[in-house]
Amino acid sequence: MQIHLTARHCDLGPEVRTFAEQRLEKLQRYDEGIHEVRVIVSAERKIHTAEITLRAHHQDLIITESHADVLAALELAADRLEERVRRNKDKRVSAPRREARANGAPLVPPAADELTEGEED
Repeated sequence: MQIHLTARHCDLGPEVRTFAEQRLEKLQRYDEGIHEVRVIVSAERKIHTAEITLRAHHQDLIITESHADVLAALELAADRLEERVRRNKDKRVSAPRREARANGAPLVPPAADELTEGEED
């Protein structure tokens, strides 16, 4: 997983960069298919905005959060992104088609089962 950090209209110290990298590397435990993460931190007046773009499974997830503190903005955005990645993983893992394949059952739509049962009566 590649992590790209960009600062616009502000400077990111080494502690902010290491914090962002450590926080975003935790996403690997939820999804091994993450290709890259781009973080853009911008400052406008006294508000810092953190925009995180995650590329995985040929899709982009974009999260934007703002706060007066740059670390708080990064933490809020990373929390929302982690929740979204976790939800997407749960959807992929618990999809009905995957459960059927795991059990070895043939994939038959429920409507076809109902028709078969109705014809036997």
